[in-house]
Amino acid sequence: MTDVVQRLWGFCNTLRHDGINYGDYIEQLTYLLFLKLADEKGVPVPDGFGWASLLELSGTDLTDHYMETLRRLGREEGLLGDIFAGALSKFREPVNLKKLILLINETEWAELDVDLKAEAYEGLLQKYAAEQKGAGQYFTPRAAIRAIVRCIRPDIGQSADYTIHDPAVGTAGFLIAAAEWNLKERGSTLEREEQVRLKRGTFSGGEIVLETRRLALMNLYLHGIEADIRYGDSIAEGAGDRHYDCILTNPPFGTKGGGDVPNRDDFTVATSNKQLNFVQHVLSILKPGGRAAMVLPDNVLFEEHAGRDVRRLLMEDCRLHTVLRLPVGTFTPYSTGVKANVVFFDKGLPTDEVWIYDLRSNVENITKGKPLTAEIFADFVALYAPAAPSRGRASVGVGARAESERFRRFTRQQIAERDDNLDIIWLKDDTLENPDDLPEPEDLVAEALTQLESALDALNELANQLGPNGNNGAPLASGTEFPEARRSGDGKC
Repeated sequence: MTDVVQRLWGFCNTLRHDGINYGDYIEQLTYLLFLKLADEKGVPVPDGFGWASLLELSGTDLTDHYMETLRRLGREEGLLGDIFAGALSKFREPVNLKKLILLINETEWAELDVDLKAEAYEGLLQKYAAEQKGAGQYFTPRAAIRAIVRCIRPDIGQSADYTIHDPAVGTAGFLIAAAEWNLKERGSTLEREEQVRLKRGTFSGGEIVLETRRLALMNLYLHGIEADIRYGDSIAEGAGDRHYDCILTNPPFGTKGGGDVPNRDDFTVATSNKQLNFVQHVLSILKPGGRAAMVLPDNVLFEEHAGRDVRRLLMEDCRLHTVLRLPVGTFTPYSTGVKANVVFFDKGLPTDEVWIYDLRSNVENITKGKPLTAEIFADFVALYAPAAPSRGRASVGVGARAESERFRRFTRQQIAERDDNLDIIWLKDDTLENPDDLPEPEDLVAEALTQLESALDALNELANQLGPNGNNGAPLASGTEFPEARRSGDGKC
């Protein structure tokens, strides 16, 4: 299957001469691959607009028909319409379109094992995220995702209507990992009804970028999953009447497109900080007894004013039991220099203690030559819950935990004495004193930008408080773009 990925990706480099960039290529590939699979599986497609019609034509007849096919399928209902919604052809040269069609036609995709099809598509998404600047905001490293899911244990057998959601879904990495966990850990014990729910009805998400939503739907489809992926701004749309048992998410970092304070009655803290608003959004849509894991930048742990208020709210409404400090470079090569954490919490009971695992101090930075692996998370996963929770139990059994050099327990009182600052470091980082192992320039820049972003958030909050007499309630700075990592958002790919 690696050969298939290499051939498809190699042709992408050829298409760059036709003005088609990496993102456009993945999008066009998605359209054609779906049509090929629909043809092999017998999925109903309007007469005259299926895979066979593309094989029969060439030249301008092909490009004209391809454009009409995209328009026609985009008007269909269901998954077909979702995949092709707003689809446009990016091909200028008919010969290049024909070559890609023939390349896809070489493989009987429906006959491939689900894992192989998924591997091929995710391999392309991973290459896209690594090669295209900014694409990393949609792609969370799979090693990190799988470690998080192993800790959360999103067992759909906990209830007959168990739901798993990602409000910043990216290309659906978290949802797919949750499905894979159930298949691996439950396996033959999955009842028929649960198998059906695993394929249809359990998973949902939201995505603000139409093209990325399309990639998520295709990625899920290749994994044998049909999910409800809504197109829109999860923060602006609000909670509605939808609530979920498990939320796994990596909301977008940075302040790009920020500056506005959401008009949400269910938000206690008014702020323009996107990450803080995502925390409040998750608190609103998580069911009592539900569990969540969120990837968040460092500033969420230490930011004052609104940041402190949101942390207090989180610890009052939820049991924030674990924080994992991720290694520097976790999002390499998608977004370098970003410092992030994973916060784990259960809704319904207040926080009594927080366990923090430092996977950053004295840990070699993640680089292209030393990528993130499952082994890096092995100790944390083992210590997270030494006694796995019983089926149906809402929270992890942290009572059996033991402190270690990297894993420390802090009481709620100790955290309160720090003014609810969760940016707690106790290990001396020897790498900072080694002149031969100084941080990379981009890491230093990213850290400085994080501090500036925190300051901007505080100034924006002050401007909003001043209202018409101050700055007309307008943000002091908006649209500033900082290094982003996501989701998603894997991804979020």
